[in-house]
Amino acid sequence: MNKAVIDPTPTDWNGHIMQKRIASRYAAERRFKAMGFMAVALSTLFLAFLLFTMLGQGLRGFQRTEIAVEFDFPALTSGATAASVTGPNADAALNSMDIPGLVELAVGQQYAGLGDSLLTSAAAANVRQMLIDNPELVTSKQTLWLPADSRLDVAFKRKGEPAAEKTVAALSEKDALRTGFNWTFLTGADATDPSAVGIWAAFKGSLMTMAITLLLAFPVGVLAALYLEEYAPKNRLTDMIEVSINNLAAVPSIIFGLLGLAVFLTIFGMPRSSALVGGLTLALMTMPVIVIAGRNAVKSVPPSIREAALGIGASPVQVVFHHVLPLALPGILTGTIIGMARALGETAPLLMIGMRAFIPAAPEGFTDAATALPVQIYLWSDEVNQGFVEKTSAAIIVLLIFLLGMNALAIYLRNRFETRW
Repeated sequence: MNKAVIDPTPTDWNGHIMQKRIASRYAAERRFKAMGFMAVALSTLFLAFLLFTMLGQGLRGFQRTEIAVEFDFPALTSGATAASVTGPNADAALNSMDIPGLVELAVGQQYAGLGDSLLTSAAAANVRQMLIDNPELVTSKQTLWLPADSRLDVAFKRKGEPAAEKTVAALSEKDALRTGFNWTFLTGADATDPSAVGIWAAFKGSLMTMAITLLLAFPVGVLAALYLEEYAPKNRLTDMIEVSINNLAAVPSIIFGLLGLAVFLTIFGMPRSSALVGGLTLALMTMPVIVIAGRNAVKSVPPSIREAALGIGASPVQVVFHHVLPLALPGILTGTIIGMARALGETAPLLMIGMRAFIPAAPEGFTDAATALPVQIYLWSDEVNQGFVEKTSAAIIVLLIFLLGMNALAIYLRNRFETRW
């Protein structure tokens, strides 16, 4: 007896289709979560690779290789010279001493046959500073640790200088090599020898440039945001201004560098490669970002705050500056700090106004020739000497720490002063 085939009822058929659709949606959701996880994992992997590479090379930049050099100062100098260095006319006596010659003579006596360039060009300056700090050294026989040449520094820290490896091996047999923290890197300026370079001059130039940028961009940007959001009439002119500000925020930074070159240097004749011109140029680039962040922060303040203030007799100016601005200040500060962090890492506009000069000393004023930390990193990365590789990575670490500090400050200010409605 044949069994009758019973077709599913319309209700059963619709239920079957609905189950397939639900299963399809769940599968699509699982695929989306998997792709999101893979994207986050890939981004984390690239970030970890970047940090590992920077730290692996950059941490060596904070160290320097030193060579032990024995100085028999009484034999190398006359007794009268030794007595005068410890006397009241110590500065004049030090100026009369041929310290580079003494260093060369001491190295030649101790390490004859290992080459002429064992020490960096700053070794004589280090010896002079040691004698200034402790004049009694000149009356006795001393062993001083002086910075090694960049070739020996690279060969001792890592392989990469085959010509210097024999010299490093010979010095290591005599226990005449060691590594120490490189304070010169934090307190010095640019130099032709990678073992004598420092970032203080570039870091100070960045601080001075950021000070000019903040003093100009912050008040102008905040006042412009308040006017556009609270006072400006809604017409075609204000619409055009808003569109222009949004477009300026997306303009490539090198365009602002060309603007600074044409206006500040060519028309107004301001000093080239100065922190003043760099700050003015970066202020033009940062101002649209502050205006947009300020308008969004002011717009987020509830209208009831304004209505309540007007209801108790406050004037429109009092409403804005006593009620609206304090409540919008956390968002404004967050946008300002993020804009300043972006300006701190800019290189192209500063290159256009000439802040790529060789600066052997830190600037004293806002009109002195200066450079910035990103520009200094760019210049060191273009050097042929292998010793600049680790110095470039170390400078990048300093810049990243500075940027992370600024972003952490922005997060703190947002969480500290943010008001939830």
